[in-house]
Amino acid sequence: MKVTVAICTFNRAEYLEKTINSVLVQSYPDTEYEILIIDNNSTDHTAQLVMPIVEKEHHVRYVLEVNKGLSYARNRAIAEAKGEFILFLDDDATACQDWIRHILDCFQDEKVACVGGKINPVWEKSVPTWLPERYYSLYTILDYSDKVTEMDHNSIPFGANVAFRKDVLKKYGCFRTDLGRVGNNLLSGEESELIRKIRKDYIIMYTPYAFVNHTIASNRINKKWFLRRLYWQGVSDVIRVEKKLKRLKFFIGSNIRIVFYLVYILFNLSEKKKAIHILAKLMYRLGVVRYTLTSVMKR
Repeated sequence: MKVTVAICTFNRAEYLEKTINSVLVQSYPDTEYEILIIDNNSTDHTAQLVMPIVEKEHHVRYVLEVNKGLSYARNRAIAEAKGEFILFLDDDATACQDWIRHILDCFQDEKVACVGGKINPVWEKSVPTWLPERYYSLYTILDYSDKVTEMDHNSIPFGANVAFRKDVLKKYGCFRTDLGRVGNNLLSGEESELIRKIRKDYIIMYTPYAFVNHTIASNRINKKWFLRRLYWQGVSDVIRVEKKLKRLKFFIGSNIRIVFYLVYILFNLSEKKKAIHILAKLMYRLGVVRYTLTSVMKR
């Protein structure tokens, strides 16, 4: 088996069928790839939706992963995968018809271990006027280049559309389970943490041709979700800091910035986008501070 397309899902049955169908109609031979649905213990009708597809399509498999968390689901996909390459696709995204072919084209060089593709947004509601463009990436939007290219050291692919050599994933220990989404929290960073390790020895590529269309649900297109996302980004980033001294500096610096942002925002309330930008920075630092204090108190 050449390719495993892994779709990790949790309570997204209303989007999942379109996602699966987009992979079923790929221009790549269906004898050379499998579709692996990892159900992360969904409580909706995900299983009832998927099982008829599994019975009908010879190359679709369903696996239940009871440990909650996106990283657990992804690691289960790696363990179950029969393919030489694992292509991860979000359960609310649809792949272009030549998606697999364009991803594999980038793997012809043995030094390439990870490939990311373009992610187009499909907004269920109009793009909010208060949202600064610099924060679009928080909604898993990626348009890195108009040509196939190596990604620089400050850039990474996003999990909605990313592929790896399976042997490289196993070599570097897969995804950290203390990072990544679990239930309703918005933890992140598991992808960047893993890719950072892989990048030391391998090349990370990007292709605009292997694009997916990613749904941005209406319940995310609001200030509450946006600010929660920044808060959890702060939590995620401080979890990734392993050295105690560095974490202490992160904590102290965040407290200083919180005071600064609280004062600064008072003079910018009339400018919506500027105020949102400051609030975003404030919520990020609050995530850093609160998680640090909570983790110390638990010891």
